[in-house]
Formats: sequence, C-alpha cells, structure tokens
Amino acid sequence: MTERLTLHEDPRSGNCYKIKLTAAMLGLPLETRQYDIMLGETRTPEFLAHVNRNGRIPVLQIEDSGGQRFLPESNAACWYLATGSELIPSGRFEQADMLRWMFFEQYNHEPNIATLRFWLHFIGEAHLTPQQRDQIVAKRVAGCEALRLMDEHLARGEWMAAGRFTLADIALFAYTHIAEEGGFGLEDYPHICRWIDRVQALPGFVPMA
Repeated sequence: MTERLTLHEDPRSGNCYKIKLTAAMLGLPLETRQYDIMLGETRTPEFLAHVNRNGRIPVLQIEDSGGQRFLPESNAACWYLATGSELIPSGRFEQADMLRWMFFEQYNHEPNIATLRFWLHFIGEAHLTPQQRDQIVAKRVAGCEALRLMDEHLARGEWMAAGRFTLADIALFAYTHIAEEGGFGLEDYPHICRWIDRVQALPGFVPMA
C-alpha cells in the first residue's frame, strides 16, 4: 500500500485494537491519534465535523494521491487493510464463513462481553445507571453463551474459519482475551484458552496497550 494510514483510537478499546493487530500482522505502518472516550473527546464539534459524525471510534483515516477518506467501524477497517492478503480466504464459502463469525462478534459477542468490561472495569458498578445495572445479568448470560459457542467450535479446529488464522480470529480475539475484565472466567473455556495462546504466538503479534 502507498497510503498513509492513521487510526483515530482510544487504546483501551478492543475495537481499536483489532485494527492495530491487523496492521501489525500485515506489516503495515499505522499512525495513531488518541482520544479519551471517558472525557467525551470523540463528541467535540471538530471530531464530529471532520472524523466521524457518529461520534465514535475507531476510525481509519486513509490518505493518498486522491486526498483523505475516513472509514469508521472496526471490522470494515480490518477488511480494508486485509484485502488481497492471507487474512481473507479466497474461497466463497470460506470467506462467507469468516464473515459469519465477524457478524457474530458484533451482534452476539461484543455487545455483551465488551459492554460488561466497559461498565465494570472502567465505569464501576456503583456508578452505573439503574437501567445498566438491570442489564448486567442478561448480558452475563448472553456473553457466556457466546463464549460457549466459540469454545465448542474451537474444539473441532484450531481457528475460527477456513482452517487458518483470518480476520475472524482477530475480530473475536480482541475482546475475548480480556473478557475477565468484564467478570467472565476464561478458565471455563479450555479451547478458547489454547486458541488465545496460538494467536499470541503468531509472528507479527502485538499485545493490546
């Protein structure tokens, strides 16, 4: 690639980490610009006008001879970086199966595991709203179910899709490997634990900040 790539991020975010891990695995240089979401730094008029009108990170900024573009949504940014690489399988079914797990991450996994991590690890249960506290048990149950499905899947193979390391693994690794910060016990999922070890042993792996 000849682009200049800049990630607008909060380094505590697993969604931001997905993009950094993808870039690292591909050997792509990636600059970062950091924001503190706890201080509302992604809700400023400047950010909303120039980076993401949705007021959220991550956002991948791409600069080339045609100017600059901004790409929100973590899995979309990972796809952009990995297009044409070994991180995206070429077979139609394998590619669709990889996307299946990336959609699973966004709909079943991240809304429960990442949300509880944010609420309990960064905000603190004492500071949650009554509505948030009322959701803790349901999110715990749904998060455990997502981990159970992953563990059962990994009992049948080393990787999430295509029989090798792909974007599906990156998407799910980000919040799974820190799930204990949300109160989930990873020791209950032995196949996930071995998968985490495999990911961390790959060449090019970088840890989360």
